[in-house]
Amino acid sequence: MNIAILALEGLWDTGLTAMLDALSLADKFSRLQMGGTVRFDVSVYGMRKKVRSGQGLGIPVKTVTADVKPDWVVVPALNTGLPEQLVPALERRDVKQATQQLVQWHELGARIAASCIGSFIVAETGLLDHQDATTTWWLAPLFRQRYPHVRLDEARMLVPSGIGVTAGAAMGHLDLALWLIRQASPELASVVSRYLLADLRSSQSVFIIPNHLAQADPLIQRFERWAREHLRAGFSLQDAADALATSPRTLQRRCEAVLGKSPLSYFQDLRVERAQSLLHGSGLDIEAIAAEVGYEDGATLRTLLRERLGRGVRELRASVR
Repeated sequence: MNIAILALEGLWDTGLTAMLDALSLADKFSRLQMGGTVRFDVSVYGMRKKVRSGQGLGIPVKTVTADVKPDWVVVPALNTGLPEQLVPALERRDVKQATQQLVQWHELGARIAASCIGSFIVAETGLLDHQDATTTWWLAPLFRQRYPHVRLDEARMLVPSGIGVTAGAAMGHLDLALWLIRQASPELASVVSRYLLADLRSSQSVFIIPNHLAQADPLIQRFERWAREHLRAGFSLQDAADALATSPRTLQRRCEAVLGKSPLSYFQDLRVERAQSLLHGSGLDIEAIAAEVGYEDGATLRTLLRERLGRGVRELRASVR
């Protein structure tokens, strides 16, 4: 597998090194254990002759030439975790050049992979329009605003699409590397994951902090505060709209536009977050916790936790020991 990693100025150091280390290990173990039947030929390319990471470290990069025709192109994240940093970065000359290069490589048959903020760079090309994708969860509202034609699901860690694959936040770079290795050899991916004490995760929903998402819009911020005060009472769209001096239709539309979900679904997110907190930090049993977040019985809460987080009560409590 011929892989080109596109290194841009100010990229997130850990994302790049996680990719390089995992793919290097895969190539090494393939040679030692499988006779080199699966190879990972990885090169790092830059739009500039000299590229520095977000921590100021020099990154040795190759110049893109006409004969470079990779099977996969990987776009690591920029070290710009806030909207006010990211939006100007996307207008940089080297980023614009990178998007043009991605389109050219795609037209030559390359598949495109990106993690975290790297998904924004791929979305800038238009190649993700009408495709499924994920990105770093706390920038999901900005992503939806900027790329309304992309079908975003920030709850998922890995989302294959018609052009390649996108991965979730931060350490999603490692999930992405393992996913790429698994496409070539599931056995090899298993070996690498054991050495790195890591494995593919299907969801990043367990890490999402709902109030961070709400900060992207004043109405949603107010709705979040109202919802937290009414977790035990239950949800009514009309009551919420009345309290916020808006209409149910407007609240519904704003939630869909900013959060990609209905007001009820976001209300349930807050219930899940509160239930997680109580599971970790209180001695309450599941029935008492259910009552605290507005459910009549623990069975309903158990089902919601399993659906949203992919874990049961016992697993969630054990995760903090």
